[in-house]
This record gives sequence, C-alpha cells and structure tokens, in this order.
Amino acid sequence: MNPRRRLLLVSISILAVAWAVAVGGFLWSRSAKATPERIAAYLRTLDWKSMSEAQRAAAIRKIADWLNALSPEDRRKARMDPRFRELFRDFSMQDKEAFLELTIPTGLSQMLAAFEQMPEEKRRRAIGESIRRLREARDRGEGMEGPGGPGGSPDASPELQEKVVKMGLKSFYENSSADLKVEVSPLLEEIQRSMENGRIFRPRRGGGRE
Repeated sequence: MNPRRRLLLVSISILAVAWAVAVGGFLWSRSAKATPERIAAYLRTLDWKSMSEAQRAAAIRKIADWLNALSPEDRRKARMDPRFRELFRDFSMQDKEAFLELTIPTGLSQMLAAFEQMPEEKRRRAIGESIRRLREARDRGEGMEGPGGPGGSPDASPELQEKVVKMGLKSFYENSSADLKVEVSPLLEEIQRSMENGRIFRPRRGGGRE
C-alpha cells in the first residue's frame, strides 16, 4: 500500500475511534447525570427490607450523591417524591442518621446561627413564607401528601412552627431527634435559600421592612 494512503487510513481510523469514545463518553455522562426522575426511578427498584446492611449503606450514599449534585429546585422536587416517605418508613435509626449526615447542605450551620440572631417576628415570617413556597411546589405536583420521610412535609403544625420561632432553628435542630431533623430538612433548606438570596430581607409588598 502506498505509504501516504496508509498514513491517511491510520489517521482516519484514529479520528473515528476518538470520535466514538467522545460520543460514548457524552452519552454515558448524560445517562448518569442526576435528575429527580432518575432518583425516583432508582428508589422504586429498592426492596429495603431484603437488603443487607452493606447494600443499604451503598444505596444511601448513592442517593445522597445524586441529591447533592442537584440544583436547589431539583433537590427539593426529588426529596418530596412520595417514594421517599415510603422508603423512610423502613429506615433504621442508623440509616436515618447516615442519610442525614450525607445530605446536610453546605453552610447549614452558618444559616442556623444567623437565624438565631434574627428578631422573633422575622423568624416567624421566614418560616411562614418558606412553608408557603413548599406548599406551592407540592401543588404543582412536586410534593407529596401527608407528613413524614426524607421529603418532609410543608404542613408543619402551628405548634412546631411556634417552637422553632421561640427556640431558634439552631437550638431546635441540635435538640431534635434524627427523625425530626430529616422531617424538617426541606424546610431548613428553603429557609437557607431565602436567606442566601435575600428574599426574607426584602420589604413586603405594600409595606416597609419589618
């Protein structure tokens, strides 16, 4: 074969292989990308009661990694899926603590401390408006019915809301059980988002700042 033609064929072969690898990598990364729908589909494959301790730990880490890779909006949508509530019923206390430790948002401790310094009325407003946004998400089909589970519930009781207002989130969180911490975590994340984007510090419509 002519050396020039051989070199051309080798170059074309190398380019074809490189292109195939690039396309394959793109398709693989796209299929592996975390989405609320992908997490929901995975949760529905789990038979928690029949899984070993090691399998449970691996599943919790996988779920946590996917959740932590989501945007705040997609994370909220994923956690409010009904399957989370169903799965949570089968969690042992060790499972709950592991899930909580792996999914605590970055900056949560700072948010809890900052919330503690806010006036009581502003705390009440932050909680009320965060619950309202979670309810709106649920009404758009992103939520779940009833309380409980890692998805939590936007319908925190008035007694619970008042307890958080009086104690402050930091004291409330530190003195809560793993069950309750996981239950209220979507609410805490919603409050954290509001504080980070300054939403709760903006004046009310038709009025001044509190």
